[in-house]
Amino acid sequence: MKKLILIAIFLFSSTLIFAQETYTIDGQSVHLKTAAEGPLGLLWNIIDNQYRYFIKTQDHQLVELTNTKNADNAYQEQYKSTLKDLTNNTIDISNVKLSIPSLARFIDRYNSSVDPDYVSMNANFNPEIRLGIFGGITNSPFVGNPQNVKSAVFGAEIEMLMSANKRHSGYLQLRHVAEKDDFKYKTTELSLGYRYRFVQTSRFSVYGDAKFATLNFTKATITGVDDDIISSEHVNETAFDIPLIIGLGADVKLSNSIYANLSYNQIFAIFFKNQGNFSSDITLGLKFNVN
Repeated sequence: MKKLILIAIFLFSSTLIFAQETYTIDGQSVHLKTAAEGPLGLLWNIIDNQYRYFIKTQDHQLVELTNTKNADNAYQEQYKSTLKDLTNNTIDISNVKLSIPSLARFIDRYNSSVDPDYVSMNANFNPEIRLGIFGGITNSPFVGNPQNVKSAVFGAEIEMLMSANKRHSGYLQLRHVAEKDDFKYKTTELSLGYRYRFVQTSRFSVYGDAKFATLNFTKATITGVDDDIISSEHVNETAFDIPLIIGLGADVKLSNSIYANLSYNQIFAIFFKNQGNFSSDITLGLKFNVN
């Protein structure tokens, strides 16, 4: 009974994912299933016991993707040339296979690059994961810093891009602010945040950053003068906050799996007060695709 229920669920899901329409191909009326729909569509079905794949253009023309063998029995991969022509060679084709999942991912990438509102038909949650490392300077604008001393900051993060057009992402970040002789303050911060890419192209993106939860492990020495007597207080504390810190950043694609990153952080916060110094928190880094 359980097997029958599972089969029924699978068949029902398949009808949701792959809608069917009727087309005329080589004078024959055939049903084609839709695996992607947008500026370019991906259609397919098994016709005469063979998988057939088609791209539907914006003017509703069907272009078949083929992969025939030559006289030496080697595949010619004509479908790659076809996809290059249809996308003006703007998306890397080297790793695309003639299969529904691989073709659908390629079409999703292209459609997202030309239509910022494109939504993938792919029902599976398959986020892109990026591992980042970075370093830079900060004046810790939410901490008392009368001399506006700049300290070194470095860290790492895991970022999850959660939609086909890669505009939305969440991240888990670990960063450390180093202590200086003239500014006895250091902290290690673990944070959760969200990014929205309001500029998104195939080569670069610009995003707004909202850090909404932080856990800080802080050590500091506070020095004061009272009646010409210098006193120092050592602080060692752990604090969890929901500050909603706002920043900006940009990613530039260097290769299929590597991005350069520039970030301007801690511009202002909704629930933290600036302590008198405008933010000088700037970092440079690299991000690597890990899936």
